[in-house]
Amino acid sequence: MRSFIEVKPDSHFPIQNLPYGVYKLKVGSLPVCGTAIGEYVVDLSILEEKGYFKKTVLGEKKVFSRPNLNAFMAQGREAWKQVRAVLQTALSDENPLLRDDKELQKIVFTPMKDVVMCLPAEIGDYTDFYSSREHATNVGIMFRGKDNALMPNWLHIPIGYHGRASSIIISGTNITRPKGQTKPANEENPVFGPSKLLDFELEMGFFIGPGNSLGEAIPVDKTYDHIFGMVLVNDWSARDIQTWEYQPLGPFLAKNFATSISPWIVTMEALEPFRVKGPEQDPKPMEYLASKGDWAYDINLDVFLKSEKENEPFKISGSNFKYMYWNICQQLAHHTVNGCNTKTGDMMASGTISGPTKDSYGSMLELTWRGENPIKLPDGEERKFINDGDTLIINGYCQAPDFRIGFGEVSGKVLPAK
Repeated sequence: MRSFIEVKPDSHFPIQNLPYGVYKLKVGSLPVCGTAIGEYVVDLSILEEKGYFKKTVLGEKKVFSRPNLNAFMAQGREAWKQVRAVLQTALSDENPLLRDDKELQKIVFTPMKDVVMCLPAEIGDYTDFYSSREHATNVGIMFRGKDNALMPNWLHIPIGYHGRASSIIISGTNITRPKGQTKPANEENPVFGPSKLLDFELEMGFFIGPGNSLGEAIPVDKTYDHIFGMVLVNDWSARDIQTWEYQPLGPFLAKNFATSISPWIVTMEALEPFRVKGPEQDPKPMEYLASKGDWAYDINLDVFLKSEKENEPFKISGSNFKYMYWNICQQLAHHTVNGCNTKTGDMMASGTISGPTKDSYGSMLELTWRGENPIKLPDGEERKFINDGDTLIINGYCQAPDFRIGFGEVSGKVLPAK
């Protein structure tokens, strides 16, 4: 399958991908829904107006002339599959309908460099899980010792907490260093001020399409039909604030000040060729968590740090989403098993993704082991945690022999506390 739009071999957005996002023109316009192909965005609202999707289950519905993807996400998997098939046919180099219509191309295609990406969905609720065994073990060793690294419940249930949807921000948005209470080790009382231990967390997130009613759980073998697609996530964390506040209830100010996401939602259909077997689960999960088949995904994840003095970002970690112990189906099944309702546009994040080796850890906390082993940058600087002026960049992609399915990147620059 090839597109009549030129797509470079290392592009994140070939015709096999076609992720969904929301954008507006830099010169000024209302946000509209689009997809990405090569170095262009495609205005789906215009294709919708031209009748491209009339023969799908959408019929005459107008779901793309909106400032978010929620209306489309709510239509369900059959609509998603049919629209994807229409787009792949329309963009194919073998189909003359759009390929030879130069006037329509002028208003449908816009270079990515000329648009501003927006949040892809109206996010009502946000839940962050804690599903990487390697990450949970590393943090447990630091704070409880090797013999008590994993808490007794960790291998039985996907641990999570409810985050703050209002502070989910699009890639490229600056981060203001948070303030809060911290408890210095040599002080009797806590102090108030800017966080000194600002960290990133390498994560991925998925969006809910159709939700479930209050009181009705989503069975683990039905969860896939409720998951629209995935994005890259950086769940910024203030470790010193977190250490003081997380007992007895859990994260609060240490997490809710900012969560950055990549702008393009990559669909589960695009990720289908990259499903792989996940880690062996022992003990076996309870029946309501017993997902059948392979539900891990082979997604390469790279983390870069760029200081204000450097011209190029420096890679500090390389991991993979396939390391996650609890998969997305188990996470959603557990989230709703008590009758909790989810709604279209809700976002769930994986929790920090750490691999088995030191260079695959998903946070500064682990990479520097609480600051004991600072990262050395090319210009000679060192980092224990993230400094003001630093930009943190995460990118991710799946690699096939002939094409790459990518997520683009999620980035954020840290500004001084106000």
